[in-house]
Order: sequence, then structure tokens, then C-alpha cells
Amino acid sequence: MSFTLSMARLEAMLREDVPYGDPTTQGLGIAEAPGRATLAAAAPMTLCCAEEAAILFQLAGAREVRRLATSGALLEPGSPVLIAEGPAGALHAASKVAQTLVEIASGFATRASRIRAAAQLGRPGVVVAGTRKHLPGAKDLSLRALTAGGCVPHRLGLSDSILVFAQHRAFLGREPPHLWVSRLRAAQPERKIAVEAASVDEAVQMAHAGVDMVQCDRMTPDQMAEVLRALGSHPNRPLIAATGNIHEGNAADYARAGADLLVTSAAYSAAPLDVSVVMEKL
Repeated sequence: MSFTLSMARLEAMLREDVPYGDPTTQGLGIAEAPGRATLAAAAPMTLCCAEEAAILFQLAGAREVRRLATSGALLEPGSPVLIAEGPAGALHAASKVAQTLVEIASGFATRASRIRAAAQLGRPGVVVAGTRKHLPGAKDLSLRALTAGGCVPHRLGLSDSILVFAQHRAFLGREPPHLWVSRLRAAQPERKIAVEAASVDEAVQMAHAGVDMVQCDRMTPDQMAEVLRALGSHPNRPLIAATGNIHEGNAADYARAGADLLVTSAAYSAAPLDVSVVMEKL
């Protein structure tokens, strides 16, 4: 999954920050002075939103923008991201929005990459997915960063997949799981059915009810391994996902326990990573 933020989204970011012009550059009489802005990594990072930063400078009126790195690249401090040339007013209009966007997105992407790397140490090939538990209104940025870090989205939203939580089952009373699973299958025949489980016994029960994936919530790696042992002879074992407080410190343990998929929100709480902006007159 590879995409960039939409042009409309980037235009809205600029309008939000510069709705009525820039009285500082205008008042100083430098708005039309030719200049250069250089963005560079100021911390080790998995870069994200370099392409969007270049577009922001172009939208603001920069005459030439040279992007020197691509989202997903591993950068060391001092590594250049882009160089933009044009009127000082245009450079100042775009620089803070572009800098902040890259800092926040790269923070998310870097942590996503670290979690994935840790999981791969536990078992090569294990997949790490990011939940939809991101800041509302920031889905595009969150997914952009997640994929730049080598992870995949877990769910894009309520509309794209079926995942039955305990909060759903609270309305089903004592109805046996195989009955409501069959009802779901009949109502949504083209969809996979995932169910969250909070214990080993519950996970095994849901697997035998015929679901396609069991999401084991906040179980320990040992409990995950117990689930997989219990389902070792299952003729159509569902995918087993680990979720709940998964991070770079424990991802390898969950991968070694045999989880097919690690589901995490941790990348979205990462701190921004510094990006420097240097301006000079030409």
C-alpha cells in the first residue's frame, strides 16, 4: 500500500497556517527576495512525507524544488531531504508546515519500522499491522507513516472488515458462537470474520466456531503459544493475531510464540523527530 496525501489535503494545510498572508515577510519587505530553503534530518529516522513536503513548497510558490530523499529511506542526522528555491515569502509560507509534517510522520514511521524489525528478529516474515486507533481526522497521515515504516493497515475503518468484539457479544446473550458466526457468514458471504478473544479458552472456542481470524487481546506470549498448541491439529486453523500493548520491546516474543500477525497502535504515539530548516538569500 503506497500513496501520498491528497493535493486537497496539502492545500488545506497551507490555508490553515497562512490564511491571510504573512505580515512578517511582507512587513520586512523581503517577500520577493530570492532564497533557498534546505530541509534535512536532524535525528536518525525512517523518512516519511518527503514527497508531500516538496509539493507544499510548490503550492506555496517555490520556483524549483529538488527532493533528495524518498519516504521509507533510512536517514542519518544531516542527511538532506529537499532543497527549495524561490521568493522568501513562498519559502516561509511552506517551511513550517512541511517541517512539522515530516517530523510527525517520520516519528510514526520510525517507530513502526522498529516494531517491525523487532518482530522479524523473532520470526522472519511475520506481519505487523497498525490499528485504526489513531487520532481522528489523521487517518491518511497515520497510514502513510505506517506503510513507510514497512507495516500494513489492520482495518481502514468499520466499513471495510468484520471484527467481533466483546462489546458486540454483549448483545448476543448466551447464543453459541457457531450460530452467530454462521449468521454473519450468511449475511456477509464475501467477508472474512475476525473475533477478539481475551483468554486462551475463549480463543480456542472462537476458532472452533469457524472464524477466519482470532485476535488474542492482551495475552502474554506464553498464552499465545498455548493457543497455537491447542489448535495444532485443527483442520482449518484460523489466523492468530496478537494485539494489545505490542511494541518493539516485546514484538519478538510474540513472533516467536507463533502469532501470524502482530497488531499495534504504538507507532501513533511516537514523538516527532527533528528536521532542520536552513534559509539563505540567493
